[in-house]
Amino acid sequence: MALKERGAEQSAAMPLTEHLRELRSRLVKSGLAIAVGMVVGWIYYEQLFAWLSAPFLGAVEQARAEGRDVTLALTGVADPFVLQMQVAAVAGVVLASPIWLYQLWRFVTPGLHRHERRWALAFVAVATPLFLAGIALAYWVMPLGLQVLLGFTPENVENIVAVDRYLSFFIRTILVFGVGFLVPLLLVLLNFAGVLSGKRLLGWWRWIILVVIIFAAVATPTGDPINLMLLAGPILLLVAISVGIALLNDRRRARRRRKTEPDFDSLGDDEISPLDEPTGE
Repeated sequence: MALKERGAEQSAAMPLTEHLRELRSRLVKSGLAIAVGMVVGWIYYEQLFAWLSAPFLGAVEQARAEGRDVTLALTGVADPFVLQMQVAAVAGVVLASPIWLYQLWRFVTPGLHRHERRWALAFVAVATPLFLAGIALAYWVMPLGLQVLLGFTPENVENIVAVDRYLSFFIRTILVFGVGFLVPLLLVLLNFAGVLSGKRLLGWWRWIILVVIIFAAVATPTGDPINLMLLAGPILLLVAISVGIALLNDRRRARRRRKTEPDFDSLGDDEISPLDEPTGE
């Protein structure tokens, strides 16, 4: 039985309480993995904060070279503790990404048999590098965006940026980039599950380009054409690869169907269909 059919049957047979219990189980496992990652982030807080603040410090040096004074500051008594918790949480989400991605896949496809769990492992093996690649691209683009944004600071005006606001900006940017790189993988999974065909995806190419450009315009820190294309370009390339994979999978599925189904086109008008032949029972 096909993966889609088994998943649909199990989903239909599973009552709402079972769905909620399954969701709770996946969330608990993901939460425990993130908590372990947070412990690691707490231990290596100083190194992680240096990594997080490096894009901003680079933009600060550029601003000071142009005569503008920009400062990264904490403005509250409890802010140092909250900052360390936030940095640890970011580390936990990133370090635990293979676990929560696996739990997400297992929740979406509960109908997998034991021998088909390689699908989940393959999903994690592909999704994790894509997610991390999106984060790496965001980290590389961020100094350019910060330089543009801080460049609007007037002369003789000191720009004091709260660390929590910068960290929120940083987290939003890297997560959006990371999730954006997972969209092409989702298209491939929908094709393998029989929901979307490669031909249909190919027919949507204009809408896909439009949606990706709008997504990149909203997600990039500044929205300027250079940073926009730095995000939209890789995503469009990955989408093109995913459409190619979907078309190849459709051809493979069609060849398998031709081998298993009778060739009705080769039958004459007076010939009996193989499905109508007597079975001898």
